[in-house]
Parts: sequence; structure tokens; C-alpha cells
Amino acid sequence: MSEPFFELKGSLFTLSVIHSNDLSVAGLQSALQQKLDQAPGFFHQAAMVIQLTPEHQSLDFNALKQLFQQLKLVLVGVTGATAEQKQQAQAAGLAVLRLGQDSKPVATPSSPVDDARVEQVPMQSKLVEQTIRSGQQIYAKGADLIVRGSVGAGAEVIADGNIHIYGTLRGKAIAGASGDTSKRIFCHHLQAELVSIAGHYWLSDSLQGEYWNKAACIRMQDNSIAISEL
Repeated sequence: MSEPFFELKGSLFTLSVIHSNDLSVAGLQSALQQKLDQAPGFFHQAAMVIQLTPEHQSLDFNALKQLFQQLKLVLVGVTGATAEQKQQAQAAGLAVLRLGQDSKPVATPSSPVDDARVEQVPMQSKLVEQTIRSGQQIYAKGADLIVRGSVGAGAEVIADGNIHIYGTLRGKAIAGASGDTSKRIFCHHLQAELVSIAGHYWLSDSLQGEYWNKAACIRMQDNSIAISEL
């Protein structure tokens, strides 16, 4: 009789990391609901991790798990936990994770920055001189993101500013992550799984038209995603 097959392998998965000063159930519910209202399909059953700090005291992790279930989200675990927070989270059945330096939030539950304020703050640029591979996530906080390579399927590039990709975009690109609808995504070959600007998004099915596999510019126009030739 043959041995039953069982194998454990390491792999990389993209998780959204929530950073918030207020991790009370009421505070987090309000912030998360605001993001869900912007793009309900994008976050449906999304796997998420909560970033903890020593200042986060007396958290009810069981109540937080119930909140995520109610919102159709999946709370995988926490990161940055103190020894006491680690015990409390594990007692609630949550994983305690260590995230790499490039692991950044897809959507933070803070209030979106209004467009006027964004325009007053000069954007810096973050340059990545390599291809972004599946499972990797790059976030340019308060900056434009420039990728001198491609973005592989299963990878994510996120920026509070514009995104420039000097290669093929096969993964996900999220520009204007802080809420600025004036930001844009530029790529030399459009084959994306998802593009998003300030919470508005299109999936691959909607992108496969006139500009598919061409140099393209993705922007907001009349409260909707619009694509033009680059």
C-alpha cells in the first residue's frame, strides 16, 4: 500500500496590511467600510493582516475577527505584535507574522487625502530597477513609482502618486492610493490583472480591448477609469 502523499512547500502570497491608530471595533469598522464602499469587488474576501504597535492596548481580537467576517474580509493574523499581543492574538486563532521590508498596505484605513492637499505636496519618486516578480509587493508612499522592468502576474505595485512601468504590466497596479484621482498609470505593454486609481478599478476582462498589449495611459475621467494610447 502506497504512502499517502503530503508535502509542505514555502510560497509567497500578497496580503493587505492595515495600519491604523484606532483598532477599536467601531473605529476599524467605519474605516474599512469606507474603503469597501469605494471598491467593493476589489476587497471581497481579501486576506488581511493588522499591523500592531505597543500603543495598541486591550484589543479584542475575537471581536475583530467577527467584524472582518461581517464585512466579507479574511483576517489572517497580525504583525509587529508585542509578547502580550502575540499571546492574545494566538488565543483568538490568529497567525503572528513577520513581514518583509517591501510589504506595505494595499489600502490603509485612514481617511482619503483630499485632492487639494495632495496637489500642494510635491511628490518624490521611488525607482525600482528590476522586474517585480509574482508575490512581491512594492509601495511608494507619498511618491511616484518608476519600475524599469515588468510587473509579473501575481505581483502588485502601489503608489500614492503616479506609476510608470517601462515594461509589461501583468500584475496589479494601484495609483493614487491615498485618494488622489488625478494620478495615472503608464505602461509600455498592458496585460494587467487589475488597475486601480483612488479606489476605482478595472479587472483584466474590462481591460482586454483596444489598448490590450499596447503602450497605455490609465487615468480617471468623469468618475470612471479611462484608457488611452501612450
